[in-house]
Amino acid sequence: MLNKQQQFGKKSESIAVKHLKKHGYRILEQNYRNGLGEIDIIAKENDTIVFVEVKARRTDHFGSPKYGVTPKKQQKISMVALSYLKNNCPKAEKARFDVVAISTTKDIPQIEIVKNAFELAYR
Repeated sequence: MLNKQQQFGKKSESIAVKHLKKHGYRILEQNYRNGLGEIDIIAKENDTIVFVEVKARRTDHFGSPKYGVTPKKQQKISMVALSYLKNNCPKAEKARFDVVAISTTKDIPQIEIVKNAFELAYR
């Protein structure tokens, strides 16, 4: 059974998937995991593979959720993305990292797709 935070996360990811589809993204994977970590959504927009991190907040106390993808999180997502590309799309030419920011501080969720939210980050 999921706790309230996990339920909120699942609901937010569901909202993000619907919003991405509405904007022309084709969903390839959800909650993709490998030994390096997890990526919330892997999609395709035109000829670009898009690795999507979903960030949602119930309050604006810590600012917009789009700023919640820390450099450490970017590095983790980047490592998982490189592994995914190597194993699943060896000829992929274009890839990028987007963030779907969902703010539920009002009755209607405010959803923003931040394209090219960050660059490949690894060390």
